[in-house]
Amino acid sequence: MLHTTFFGPVSWYGQLIREGLDAIDNGENYVKQTTRNHCMIGTANGRLKLTVPVSIERHPSAITEVRLSDHDNWRTKHWNALATAYGQSPFFDYYADDLRVFFDERRWELLWDYNMAITRKMLELLDVVELCPQSLPNREWKARPYWQVHQQRTGFLEDLSILDLLCNMGPEAVCYL
Repeated sequence: MLHTTFFGPVSWYGQLIREGLDAIDNGENYVKQTTRNHCMIGTANGRLKLTVPVSIERHPSAITEVRLSDHDNWRTKHWNALATAYGQSPFFDYYADDLRVFFDERRWELLWDYNMAITRKMLELLDVVELCPQSLPNREWKARPYWQVHQQRTGFLEDLSILDLLCNMGPEAVCYL
């Protein structure tokens, strides 16, 4: 089973394509300090962790009960970080309108709903129309370097957020997965 993610790592999407949306566990408990509400992006200075603040009424809490918090103007900070990190990448401008919705609109109250909307949008942008886990070979996802906008300065940064692969590789991103 997979846990839900906030713009999950490339490896998570590789596994999702092989296992299908039904593999995402909506019965799990929320776990702090995980990709459930964190993602890693590549910047000119290396990795940067973006964290979505959440509100939890009791511990443990089911992932479907965790609320998004508006604490610390995180949406604007995250969008600015993404624009700075990927503004010079080949495909950021192409996907910006689709991505910006997740930082401008406040239509999601629950982390689960927010993450699932992101996951569905990423699959759409990757042009993964239908997940067919049975037809794919049963193999582990293996990291392979791809071009990254800051690679000359930082070297290749492995297993960043799907945003990194999408903004740097565009329509070819799905071939990497």
